[in-house]
Amino acid sequence: MTNDEIFSKVQAIIVDQTGEDAEKVTMTTNIKEDLDADSLDIFEVINEIEDEFDIKIETEEGIDTVSDLVGFVEKQLKEAK
Repeated sequence: MTNDEIFSKVQAIIVDQTGEDAEKVTMTTNIKEDLDADSLDIFEVINEIEDEFDIKIETEEGIDTVSDLVGFVEKQLKEAK
């Protein structure tokens, strides 16, 4: 799965969970600050991403931007191969 494919899925999940427009969710978007996501929003996004990619995200530490999240998912998928 390519970085762009991962981003598309992550973006769709974030849009669905936060109600934001897709144009506002870019790789540089800070999930908490730019989208005003609270801890429940982030929890729901993480749960959806875990289900979508069949991975486990133990903590949101170090995951501030959409790029951080896409990179984390990409790393987890590579390690699972």
